[in-house]
Amino acid sequence: MLSFCLLAFYQLPAQAEKPAYDAVNPFIGTGEDGHTFPGAAVPFGMVQLSPDTQIRPFKQSYKWAAGYRYEDHSILGFSHTHFSGTGHSDLGDVLIQPISGEVRLEPGEPGTGYASRFRHETEQAQPGYYAVTLDEYRVRAELSATERVGVHRYSFAAGQEASLLIDLRSSIYNYPGKVLWSRIRLRTDGTITGMRETRGWAPGRQLYFALRCSQPLSGHEFLDREPVPQEYKGFPPPGAGSADVPSIEGRGLIAVLHFGRIGRPLVVKVALSPVSEDHAIANLDSEVPGFDFDAVRASARRSWERQLARMNIRATEPMRENLYTALYHALMAPTTSMDIDGSYRGPDNQVHKAVGFHFVSTFSLWDTYRAEQPLMTLLQPESRTVDVIRSLLESRRYSPFGILPVWQLQGLETWCMIGYHAVPEIADAYMKGIRGYDAGEALSAMVASARYAPYGHLADYMQLGYVPVDRDAEGASKTVEYAFDDWAIARVAQAMGRKDIASEFEKRSSNWRNVFDSKAGFIRPRLSNGSYREPFDPERSGVDSGFTEGNAWQYSWYQPHDEGGLVRALGGDAQLVAKLDATFDAIVDPKKYADVEDIAGMIGQYIHGNEPSHHLAYLYNYAGAPWRTQERLKQIVDTQYKPSPEGLAGNDDLGQMSAWLLFTAMGFYPVAPASNEYVIGRPFADEITLTLPNGKLFHIVAEQLSDTNPYVGSVRLNGRPLKRGFLRHEEILGGGELRFVMSSQPDKSWATLPNARPFSLTPYR
Repeated sequence: MLSFCLLAFYQLPAQAEKPAYDAVNPFIGTGEDGHTFPGAAVPFGMVQLSPDTQIRPFKQSYKWAAGYRYEDHSILGFSHTHFSGTGHSDLGDVLIQPISGEVRLEPGEPGTGYASRFRHETEQAQPGYYAVTLDEYRVRAELSATERVGVHRYSFAAGQEASLLIDLRSSIYNYPGKVLWSRIRLRTDGTITGMRETRGWAPGRQLYFALRCSQPLSGHEFLDREPVPQEYKGFPPPGAGSADVPSIEGRGLIAVLHFGRIGRPLVVKVALSPVSEDHAIANLDSEVPGFDFDAVRASARRSWERQLARMNIRATEPMRENLYTALYHALMAPTTSMDIDGSYRGPDNQVHKAVGFHFVSTFSLWDTYRAEQPLMTLLQPESRTVDVIRSLLESRRYSPFGILPVWQLQGLETWCMIGYHAVPEIADAYMKGIRGYDAGEALSAMVASARYAPYGHLADYMQLGYVPVDRDAEGASKTVEYAFDDWAIARVAQAMGRKDIASEFEKRSSNWRNVFDSKAGFIRPRLSNGSYREPFDPERSGVDSGFTEGNAWQYSWYQPHDEGGLVRALGGDAQLVAKLDATFDAIVDPKKYADVEDIAGMIGQYIHGNEPSHHLAYLYNYAGAPWRTQERLKQIVDTQYKPSPEGLAGNDDLGQMSAWLLFTAMGFYPVAPASNEYVIGRPFADEITLTLPNGKLFHIVAEQLSDTNPYVGSVRLNGRPLKRGFLRHEEILGGGELRFVMSSQPDKSWATLPNARPFSLTPYR
């Protein structure tokens, strides 16, 4: 009995840890270039209700891509749609500002416009909840959300006249003429509905809303603030509006709702719909029939607690805060983009209905195929991952071009970034045995996307084997990214027994070699006449560089499916190690990147704030030097992540930066999605337990983890020594334990032989 008690005592944690929910810090990434927001949302929710801080000049919109920056001290109001961590700004739909006393109609500065000062000391942010005091109006604002409804609670000072201002002009990416048309109207039952159509990142995007308040109106004003066009001078333009009209249409609409002096908090609920005002009302009635703010907040908390429970993390307090916040951010997107009855707006801008699945959108595929979506194949394979694949296939079905999405926003294509990276997301899921969609249709969709000649100079790529830089300023990047996508197609085709397709695309997957100059040791932009462009500067980036948000230093090592081929092209293991060291250790003139957005988190020429670099630290494993991977990972984690507003070195990009940290903290990373392998690095948490959807647990333990023990001394999988430098997907799904013993000295014999290295299309010598 005594020995049992002693064992129980030693198994207790040194100190009680916060629940996972309380460990999340939504302010991480709201400063610098993280581009996250602190507001309220539920996992993958259509509504992401958050404060928008003071409007900045149009040319500065990049830094305010999420609508909020921690450095600001004034709030314009609270809008219902936001991106989490993108490198482009948009959304900010249906901005609401609670106002006591005089109502100003222009945003302006506090005291002259309707913006209000606030102090961070009054802010509170948790998953599904945000609160702040607006000093200008002495209003306590609280926000929460369901999947399609944003719920506000405003507590006004006693004796104050309470009003709400709704600005349909406001947008995070604001420029003249963005609002194509908008409408707002007061229905007979007191419900306010409206819509707006915008030309922003996605042209012709339509969004509808329905709003109800817990207190009756004492009056309202519907106004069009757009300057009167010259042709209407001398008489009112149609729909110009006045103080008490029941409806108004135009391009510069503002509504002011008056409530008089109210003795209780005002609860406001706003439902969104991509389809119609009536559908927005149906969403409202279904998800929030009453005005119980605390019930909505409690429901949002339960949703987040269920999702966060998929990972049980024991680590130092700062690392645990980083990791649970990373998991929170990874569960933000893609977002629900359909109504309660399944209606959604597709890439043809027509209304369709999803049957048997959730239509989701906001696909930042150039970013998320690398780690974010592979994380979902572990945490949510039969729910969210299947929704993603079916949504991609539905989108292709209704695409005017018959191809998969590239960068889709609320069902509409933006044509942002490069590649056809819906392909590896589908391929990764298929190769991991995830079903629930038409596999034959999936292969057809992938092939159609890769053969669509008008897209991204694919005609040149298919004819020449590369994209020439004299015809496409991003030709070198496109060539290597297309090659990886082609390999993913080959993998699926081979698994389905389609040898003809597999042969075609496996051959295409070697096209990276057509832009790799072995003499220079770099990927180089190549001209349509077959010669390399001269002069060559591997540091050249930006417009006409041949590369997308980077240069030859980042892109030359991008062959995730064929790193053994890179080793041979460079001349051997030592040469790859030397190239990687030169990348990390380079002395860089920051002026080289002055005109390139998304370049942040630099360690030499390694740029952690942007995705093309994310696999680089793991490549030492492919050259038989895994201890060098372990060193570089510590260098990256120590410098690029911290639990503060500046805690993300670059755009989180809908969860990719966060997913990188989560995988890395577990001790492995999916360098080549669709390979079903994870390259082993080193862990950064004492223990992480994954609760898998099949009911099994996968337990990761790091013994003797500390700053003085940065190396992996040994690895055991289910009690047996693991001699190779990679983990298989089926080994994780089988449950069990991956146990690391950390050491102060590297083990330079572990996982160094060619047969212990990760997958490569070209065999190792």
